[in-house]
Amino acid sequence: MSGIDLNDIKRRMDGAINAFKSDIASLRTGRASANILDPVTVDAYGSRVPLSQVANITVPEARMLGVNIWDKSMVGAVDRAIRESNLGLNPIVDGQNLRIPLPELNEERRKSLVKVAHEYSEKAKVAIRHVRRDGMDGLKKAEKDGDIGQDESRATSDKVQKMTDDTITDIDRLLAEKEKEIMQV
Repeated sequence: MSGIDLNDIKRRMDGAINAFKSDIASLRTGRASANILDPVTVDAYGSRVPLSQVANITVPEARMLGVNIWDKSMVGAVDRAIRESNLGLNPIVDGQNLRIPLPELNEERRKSLVKVAHEYSEKAKVAIRHVRRDGMDGLKKAEKDGDIGQDESRATSDKVQKMTDDTITDIDRLLAEKEKEIMQV
């Protein structure tokens, strides 16, 4: 019995990759996507809630988003939240609906989106390193307590390091793909 559960470590590292994928999916490229509005939270009923909990988001055409707000009293709050979200979007209010034209991405905006993608990747890598550290600490404790021998500890430690390296390589690959997608004119 090794001192740690490798499946648990793998699951936690996969969780970091999935969180990273969801973060970069919200970065907009040339095409409209409902995911663009994922990071937007709205002041609703006394707390901050995701936009998806107060409205339907649609993609009626390639460079346009539609937001159908369920509660008429929330229109102003949703409009404000989208404008203040730092996504560079300016909604057009149409009754209980918002139409959001997506402006063409200029070079400066593309570079700032790439920077945000790099921040997301760094956050994911830090999470993965924390998982590795937890695993290594568990191994050291198991070896110190006499639950496993030095050889088994070293072998398991190598497996954890290989998992870490592979996961970080995956994140770098996903980041490179997203960067290419963002910079594509």
